[in-house]
Amino acid sequence: MVRLICLLIGYVFGLFQTAFIYGKAHGIDIREKGSGNAGTTNTLRVFGTKAGLLVFAGDCLKCIFAVLLVRLLFGQSHGDIIYLLCLYTAAGAILGHNYPFYMGFRGGKGIAVTAGFVLSFHPYFIILGVLMFFGIFFATHYVSLGSLLVYVSLLIEMIICGQCGVFQGMSQANLIEMYILMSALTALAF
Repeated sequence: MVRLICLLIGYVFGLFQTAFIYGKAHGIDIREKGSGNAGTTNTLRVFGTKAGLLVFAGDCLKCIFAVLLVRLLFGQSHGDIIYLLCLYTAAGAILGHNYPFYMGFRGGKGIAVTAGFVLSFHPYFIILGVLMFFGIFFATHYVSLGSLLVYVSLLIEMIICGQCGVFQGMSQANLIEMYILMSALTALAF
């Protein structure tokens, strides 16, 4: 039941559509411009760098706030699986961002929301996520390639960290559940 609650908390936070709100404030439905996505990259294309950074920050923060809320609510009572609950929360935020019910399930791609997950999950993930994304982006100038490779590297890092005992107190069954959920998010990104 607690997993479902975390997923729902994340989904509610994910419904805050930063790009859509920014576009509407400027008289535009962002989904009718550029790539048609209500996300950071399309905002960057349509409105420029300042708007793109603002939307990126908003999309990151919605996931960070959702994860912080779950840590606050369940950190004491479910400390042994808090990393798993944080991942469910991030999954909910990504789903809320990508498939907002009030926008006909047409949102963004969830990449900036994933950045919020990386920043709020565990310190080890920040370094690899930043290096992977910017290394690929500066080498190829493809945001999508960098984003997809971040997902793959996060999945690999999660498995390595899990098997090396970084997520202390988690049973092997919970670790495997976490790996499956991260695999599903990786598949969704692709």
